[in-house]
Amino acid sequence: MELIPGSGGVFEVTVNGVKKYSKKETGKFPDTKEFIAELEQMGLE
Repeated sequence: MELIPGSGGVFEVTVNGVKKYSKKETGKFPDTKEFIAELEQMGLE
């Protein structure tokens, strides 16, 4: 994973070029536990 600073309150998570989450699209931050579980299922820790 790589942290790429954004601006304007944008929070997006991209894994291997695939967007997994966008605060800009949903208007909120992801549920932490659910999102971490999803990343772990992908083999990321």
